[in-house]
Amino acid sequence: MDPSKELLRKSITHILKDVIPESHLSEILNAFQFMELKKNTFFVEEGSVCRYFCFVESGILMHSIVVNGEEKTTYLALKNTYTSALKSFKNQIPSRKNIKAISHCALWVLSIENFNTLLKNNEAFFRFYYNLIENQIFLIDDYRIDLLTLSPEERYQKMLQNEPNLLQQVPLRYLASFLGISNRHMSRIRKNSI
Repeated sequence: MDPSKELLRKSITHILKDVIPESHLSEILNAFQFMELKKNTFFVEEGSVCRYFCFVESGILMHSIVVNGEEKTTYLALKNTYTSALKSFKNQIPSRKNIKAISHCALWVLSIENFNTLLKNNEAFFRFYYNLIENQIFLIDDYRIDLLTLSPEERYQKMLQNEPNLLQQVPLRYLASFLGISNRHMSRIRKNSI
C-alpha cells in the first residue's frame, strides 16, 4: 500500500467502526487516486458534472451557491472529511453548487465508475458509505436546528468550541456566510468576544 494513504486508511476504518478483511480495505484504498488543487481552483463548478467523490487529506474545500450575485457558503469540507457535489456525482447531472479550494488541497478521489463498482461488490465500502451518509445527515440536522434555535453569537461560540482553528484557516466572510451571519455582525461578535 502507498504509505501516503495512511490517513485515508485510518479514516475509513474509523467510520466502519469494526474490523474488515484486509483484502476489502486494500481494494477500497487502491480505487482512490491522488489529486492536488491549488487555492481558488474549482473541484466542481455550478452547471458542470461532479467527476469525483473525495477524501480531504489537507486543505479546505468550500461549497457555495450564488444568490442574487452574492456567494453564500453552504459547507466547509475540512481535513479528514469526505465530500462531493453528491447529487451531481451520483446521478451524473450538472451541479447546482460550486466546490472550490480555499487553500491548497491534497485529495484522494474516487471516480463514479470505481465508486459504483465498490458500492456493488465490496461489502465494507457499502457499510462505510452507509455510515458516512448517516453521520452527514446527523450533522445537517444539527446545523439546521442550530440556525433556527441559536443566536448568531451562540453559533459563533459553538464554532469556536468545535473547530477553534477555523478562524486561522478560513477567511471571515466565508465563516460568516456559513454561520448565517452578515459580515458586519460577524465582526461585531468577534470584537465583543475578545
